[in-house]
Amino acid sequence: MRVVHVSLVRPSGRPDPEALLAAWPTLGDVAEAVAEAGVETTVVQSFHREAELRRNGVRYRFVAEAALPGRPTGLDPGRVARAVRAANPDVIHVNGLDFAWHTRVLCGLGPPVLAQDHASAAPRLPLLARWGLAKVAGLAFTDVAQAGPILARTGLRRDLPVFAVPESSTRFTPGDQAAARAASGVHGDPAVLWVGRLQAKKDPLTMLDAVERAAARLPDLRLWCCFHEAPLLEAVRARIAASPVLSERVRLLGRRPRDEIETLCRAADLFVSTSRFEGSGYALIEAIACGATPVVSDIPSFRALTGAGAIGTLVPVGDAEAFARALVAAARRPDRAAVVAHFRRHLSFQRVGRRLAEVYAALAEGRS
Repeated sequence: MRVVHVSLVRPSGRPDPEALLAAWPTLGDVAEAVAEAGVETTVVQSFHREAELRRNGVRYRFVAEAALPGRPTGLDPGRVARAVRAANPDVIHVNGLDFAWHTRVLCGLGPPVLAQDHASAAPRLPLLARWGLAKVAGLAFTDVAQAGPILARTGLRRDLPVFAVPESSTRFTPGDQAAARAASGVHGDPAVLWVGRLQAKKDPLTMLDAVERAAARLPDLRLWCCFHEAPLLEAVRARIAASPVLSERVRLLGRRPRDEIETLCRAADLFVSTSRFEGSGYALIEAIACGATPVVSDIPSFRALTGAGAIGTLVPVGDAEAFARALVAAARRPDRAAVVAHFRRHLSFQRVGRRLAEVYAALAEGRS
């Protein structure tokens, strides 16, 4: 079995191939997991120049593709398609649903094409999206329920095969919680971690309302917030300043490097997310890998990642009181071993690689 992963987002600037793989670790991690599952894997990456390298059993082909200034997508799908054809794939795996022209051209090569969602919203140009995706052999989402809005908006055939596959995994490991707390300064009973943008889609104000209510029953609760984009930062600061309960318990940490995020995940008892929509949930995957119990909104991707609430608690979107009750309940029964075991069984790179290998085999054999 041979597969080509196609990445069509051109990186900003003019990085070297090795620098790009370091900056975008998922690009290589998923491909290498598939290779470890026994699939001959090539990655074709839209790029500013031609290059090629091999790493950990995967061939990386960087294809020079012209692009308009400031645009992340190239203008020469034929050049990309020629690089894909040269690898003689049994299956073509396109990362993203937003590349109509390229996807249509790749479908013309003959092998079945799998298009994988990466946090795609319902397309703004549904006729273009339908044209681009009309000939794909299947779609992949973190949870199959996420396909509904895309299929409805584009008018794609309702019997198009849809596969449940996590977008990626993480190399984070559980480590020692006490050591992580000593290294990070995190404390609290429970210590609750938030990692995510402070934006409307993530709904941080509901999260703060929940923490304020939970603190009446968890007086030693402390919340630690990491974020890099923060359009709601002033509203969040104002909400904290207006509440003595929150002012005493919430720490806004801002942007933190990857190694520090891992330490914070190890130090936390609980991970909270009030997101209204997620394509997957990388921060949640990382927290689960480190053993933090999830208290997260009941949305399709989080249902998939938690095994429909097999670990942690799923909470109705926007319901601060329900989140508060869930935080109190989770603080009384954390089970780090069960959370880590769930990650290893269902969310590790090994599992993602095996699942993709199963999907490729089904597509190559014409099965859904």
